[in-house]
Amino acid sequence: MKIGIPLEIKAREGRVALIPDAVAELVRHRHTVFVEHNAGRCSGYTDEAYRQAGAQIIDSADELYAAAQLIVKVKEPQPAELALLRPDHLLFSYLHLAAEPELTRALQEIGLTAVAFETVSESGTLPLLAPMSDIAGRIASQTGSNLLYQHHGGRGVLLGGVPATERGQVVILGAGVAGTSAARMAAGMGAQVTVFDRNPDKLQQARLIGPNVTGRHAFASAIETAVQHADLLIGAILIPGARAPHLVSAETVRRMPQGSVIIDISVDQGGCIETTRPTSYEAPTFLWEDVVHYGVTNMPGAVPRTASQALSAPLLPYILRLAEPGWEAQPALAAGINVRAGELLLAALQ
Repeated sequence: MKIGIPLEIKAREGRVALIPDAVAELVRHRHTVFVEHNAGRCSGYTDEAYRQAGAQIIDSADELYAAAQLIVKVKEPQPAELALLRPDHLLFSYLHLAAEPELTRALQEIGLTAVAFETVSESGTLPLLAPMSDIAGRIASQTGSNLLYQHHGGRGVLLGGVPATERGQVVILGAGVAGTSAARMAAGMGAQVTVFDRNPDKLQQARLIGPNVTGRHAFASAIETAVQHADLLIGAILIPGARAPHLVSAETVRRMPQGSVIIDISVDQGGCIETTRPTSYEAPTFLWEDVVHYGVTNMPGAVPRTASQALSAPLLPYILRLAEPGWEAQPALAAGINVRAGELLLAALQ
């Protein structure tokens, strides 16, 4: 199969779908791989490295999309890329269509088959979402700690505190991969961390992170009380393929301390906090009622080399399956089909 890896054009998105080592595996399986010029540059991979792996370097996106049958990219197609997609294309990328009705309609109108990384499901897990969720959780705590500095508009709290001071209060909604990673990072900084979830097994795992981590059932009243005393609130709720529910109202945010910080990892799926909205690395934050909000939709794009390596490893086996006839019979990939020939196949989108 002819496989195309384009240069990502979303603002400040430095990831590349496949690193040269993964490309070499595709070539070894007798697939033709096209890589757009400079696609790996921000991740530290040169065109020459891809050539040595057996890829053909293509000068422009127009040429790459024209040559390829399977398009493998990191982020959802941007407006300029939609014009390059054809009905016979197979698109494989993060899509997050529940929060993108216009993109959903555009893909339906094109008539292609779109398989979303985030809904590929294997034995109850999301193997292509998990590595990026892990990274996003870590970034959320690191970024939140930084945004609490006074010169960033924060309330001037050091998360771990020092002797004779209070520890910073971190509240995390969701104890999945992203929430657990955020909790582990915040706990390592010395913060007092409270993680909310409805799964008792996940709460038990959260408690095992350390003595400064508390796992609590996600009762609405308990969340409301905890949020009002939080220095840093991290949203990490995921319902695969569906829009995230609002667990924190605007009225609750209004009661948060002045200069507190909200980071909503769920923003790709619409956000789980009523006052959040998508932002980019060009303008990552905004103030609402004196609370700093951070809603960057491609958080792992800040560490493209790490993220590209972490994504390529689990991605390769699925690309090898997609490149073979009858891939739709594979349950994991069938679960990933969001759109096909104008029809919405993912139940959460219907």
